[in-house]
Amino acid sequence: MAPPARGARAGCCARRALAAAAAGLAAEAFYLPGVAPNEYPAGGQVDLKVNKLTSVKTQLPFGYYTLPYCQPKQIQDSVENLGELLVGDMIENSPYDIRMLQNATCELLCSQAFTKEHKDHFRSMIDDGYLVNWIVDNLPAATRYSRKAVGGPDYHYTNGFPVGVERAGRYYLHNHVKLSFKFHASPYDYEGYRIVGFEVEPHSMTQGQMGPNGWSPTLCQDTSAEPVFDIDAHDNVAYTYDVEWIESDLRWASRWDSYLKMTGGQIHWFSILNSLMIMLFLSGMVAMILLRTLYRDITKYNELATAEEAAEETGWKLVHGDVFRKPVHSKLLAVCVGSGVQILGMSAVTLLFALLGLLSPAHRGGLLQSMMLLFTLMGMFGGFASSRMHRLWDGGDWKLTTLLTAFLYPGTLFTVFFVLNLLIWGQKSSGAVPFTTMFALLVLWFGISVPLVFLGAYIGFRRPPIEVPVRTNSIARQIPAQPWFIQPVFTSAVGGILPFGAVFTELFFIMSSLWQHQFYYLFGFLALVLVILVITCAEISIAMTYFQLTSEDYHWWWRSFFSSSTSAVYVFLYSVLYFSTRLQIEKVVSTMLYFGYMWVMSLTFFLLTGSIGTISSFFFVRVIYGSIKID
Repeated sequence: MAPPARGARAGCCARRALAAAAAGLAAEAFYLPGVAPNEYPAGGQVDLKVNKLTSVKTQLPFGYYTLPYCQPKQIQDSVENLGELLVGDMIENSPYDIRMLQNATCELLCSQAFTKEHKDHFRSMIDDGYLVNWIVDNLPAATRYSRKAVGGPDYHYTNGFPVGVERAGRYYLHNHVKLSFKFHASPYDYEGYRIVGFEVEPHSMTQGQMGPNGWSPTLCQDTSAEPVFDIDAHDNVAYTYDVEWIESDLRWASRWDSYLKMTGGQIHWFSILNSLMIMLFLSGMVAMILLRTLYRDITKYNELATAEEAAEETGWKLVHGDVFRKPVHSKLLAVCVGSGVQILGMSAVTLLFALLGLLSPAHRGGLLQSMMLLFTLMGMFGGFASSRMHRLWDGGDWKLTTLLTAFLYPGTLFTVFFVLNLLIWGQKSSGAVPFTTMFALLVLWFGISVPLVFLGAYIGFRRPPIEVPVRTNSIARQIPAQPWFIQPVFTSAVGGILPFGAVFTELFFIMSSLWQHQFYYLFGFLALVLVILVITCAEISIAMTYFQLTSEDYHWWWRSFFSSSTSAVYVFLYSVLYFSTRLQIEKVVSTMLYFGYMWVMSLTFFLLTGSIGTISSFFFVRVIYGSIKID
């Protein structure tokens, strides 16, 4: 029985996605890990659902039933939200018959012919390192591996299990699985049993056979470490499974702990602490230098000076008549700052929800869906920020600035996403987003985000412009020759190192989560890193702006933006290093997919850090020029 095509299911999935997008935040607001457990009675049906096949080598997911596995009489999709559709999840039912507390040994799932096409397909999947992903009671199937450690074996878990293995040029299929379920019971608190663990142990083994009296499991061999079911040596395959129920003291609210343990925990702690100490040291150093220097400068400038002393004045006071002069490409700068504020607002609120436990990994696609909806809602703040920046320089032509804020960054993201989606669609991967879901994204963009951007811009333009402490001269002052270490390229390259250093450690774990299919739930660390990043970007941009003004160069607007935003260049360069050292991607489409999404991530980081630097430098310049007497 052939599985239904994904395109045939796309319509209903997209309609559910639109409904989920409209009510996503409201639904998540009532979700807390541990609030709604399922209690199963003894002998009750436990549904095993299948998800996509994933590979670190190709980054292209495929539906479970694209391989000739045993299928139920009717394949049914589970309810998918917008986030699940975007990451290519395909959660469907399976024919496994699992009953609470009922163990089973060598149960036959199905037996079917093994054609040459099937064998070629399996070999291709094994070569690409594809993993099978299952779900029981919203818990993903985990494979446990042991490694030597002081004091006994140490266990770690990976999500899913391999389709098969390759040994000495021979391919072996995992046609038998041992399903181990951990359950917890507390008769005084609730009736029934709760599932708190789900492990899969795959095996490639010789099995029983069909006889005159039906399935005979007597020939099932004892599972061993060595695979024995050679794909090329068989024309039929029987899929079997064992079920084992183990009572556990683990409570339901803690059942995700084993999944969320990431390697290098101590390294993570020490690296975060190191970044925090560096940030605090830099904060103290920059604050001491700037405050002492500024105090001396302001005191000197405010003293009554003779005509000869006034004629010999140097430093940042001399450019007071040009410091707030309109920069070149001012509209583009306002748009970049507005988009960065929108991204910063989305990041802060998403992390707040995550810290409150509202974005548990048990809610698949919830994080991505929340980020999209929050970015849409933060359009009002983006429009307001860009309008205030534009209003500072020019009171007219606000519509073009607002249009660019509403369309430039989201449009760039949508274009890259659309092109990459066409490439994925050409590979017949389940990661290809249906065009009806694309329409849902356009509805979010044009129906909610764009009106909110215009609303924020309207509010911003209705307010009086931001007052600056000095007037701008009609004729621009000539800028003296600048030393090489004050040149824009050098200062930007040096300034971007510190923000990148602040996020370097967390970036590694985020990329491991994205590209090696690991669970990420370290939102406490991520919130701390965001705070460190904001402070570091503000400090480095303020310091670079001050040094530039003391050299009598008043073109600081764009310089303050690039002083921190060039950290995005280092992020992209690090992604190149990560690709060459950590990943084994060889296919062209997979390579384009990786660098396309990493470019989008770098662009987002560029706007986020640049807007922080520009806004911080503006308030700094406004304060220092408001502290001196201008004749």
